[in-house]
Amino acid sequence: MPVNLDAYLGVHQDALKLYARRTAVLANNLANADTPNFKAQDIDFKSVLAQSGNGSTTGTKPALATTHAMHVSTAPDAAMTDGALKYRVPLAPSLDGNTVDPQLEQAAFADNTVRYQAALAFLSDKFKGLMTAITGQ
Repeated sequence: MPVNLDAYLGVHQDALKLYARRTAVLANNLANADTPNFKAQDIDFKSVLAQSGNGSTTGTKPALATTHAMHVSTAPDAAMTDGALKYRVPLAPSLDGNTVDPQLEQAAFADNTVRYQAALAFLSDKFKGLMTAITGQ
């Protein structure tokens, strides 16, 4: 009986990709905390995960064929492009136009790190369970 690995892993694999992408966005915000006119960005996690997760847990995502290089990508990472980034509404924007709040970014980075590690732990447990079923130990 074939096993659908995407259905077995559930939403955790998509969540892990999004957490990794959000880590890069938050690090970029922190790196540009002193850059004039830099606008802080973030990913709307719930909406992007809902887009990328449609059908991934059931394994019934339709396969679309692209016949030209300019066609829209149907890859799972298509939802994580720069179009998924949203600008943050600043609590107190600086006079130079920068909207990065370092304390807010550091707190979001720490929260994202904990969530990334949790998703990684869920995936690790899934693989351990799969290995136990395969080896019978």
